[in-house]
Amino acid sequence: MVYRIHFTVQDLARTRVAEAPMPLHELELAARALQSRSQPARLDAWRHRARAQLSAQARVALALMPAVGCSPGFLSPTKVGAVEELLEQVRSTPRERVRANLQETAHCHPSLPAWTRRLADDASLFAELCTGLSDLHTCLLAPHSAQFTESLAVDRTLRLQQLLTGGVEQLLTQANPQWMRWNPPVLEVRMVNGADRDLYLDGEGFLLIPSMFCTRAIVTDGRPVSVSYPACPDQCPSELTALASVPGQARSSGVSMLLGRTRTTVLATIAEHQGCSTKELATRAGIAPASASEHATVLREAGLIRSLRHRNSMLHSLTPLGLVLLNASGGGREAV
Repeated sequence: MVYRIHFTVQDLARTRVAEAPMPLHELELAARALQSRSQPARLDAWRHRARAQLSAQARVALALMPAVGCSPGFLSPTKVGAVEELLEQVRSTPRERVRANLQETAHCHPSLPAWTRRLADDASLFAELCTGLSDLHTCLLAPHSAQFTESLAVDRTLRLQQLLTGGVEQLLTQANPQWMRWNPPVLEVRMVNGADRDLYLDGEGFLLIPSMFCTRAIVTDGRPVSVSYPACPDQCPSELTALASVPGQARSSGVSMLLGRTRTTVLATIAEHQGCSTKELATRAGIAPASASEHATVLREAGLIRSLRHRNSMLHSLTPLGLVLLNASGGGREAV
């Protein structure tokens, strides 16, 4: 069964990719992935570690975010912002909205815990839920925030390249072909819960949200309607066990290979022109394409850049570790 999302010309013109992370929306996707059994090779190590760290309050919040089905909209707004600010917005949610969201959720999630009936009117219970949401973020998402930001940046580079070379049609066709099919003017999204529905955008546009934890396609029926999908799954780590590199790791043996003028120029060029192709990198750095490709390979193997193939080109972006090295060396082309 599928969701059929109907586009008008205005909707196609207003189709876009999320420009920055949406922490609480990603937290909901992480909560779903935690309770799912999909992608065991990539996620089971993370699941095992996270489950062992869940607080009682975090489990309260988790109860409202099932692996399949809907959850109350006030818990996971599709908004960009600092986690603390977004959590404060959740805490100040009007009780009328809490009550309405829970009623909507009960229609597709009949096994909601009995305590949810008191949630809108019990201030202490609602405060416990909000504390649990914060704890859940600390456990599931915070340790991987650098990976999350990097993964979204790499995926956004690819999607913008698709938009430039093939327009909205290529973007919608290639974003998540396993779960989404573009059948103009309708985007069909396969649903694991058997839902069958038509959604009309009515000129308000459409948002694609890349996600590190999403394992399929998740439709959010808001304004605008959005679909979350796995960000560059072939580029993600095989399992979410290693945390992002920290400044103290910047002078590892791999990085010591990079202490040369030309390679620093290449790294700085990529930092200034995220998503540049090897040909563009060579032109901007003033070196031969073969040399640019060789230096990019060394930088990639050292974990300083990430490269993504798009058609016949390789697109290069800086990683957090690459940024650390540039900051430590002064970031300029004359630094070493």
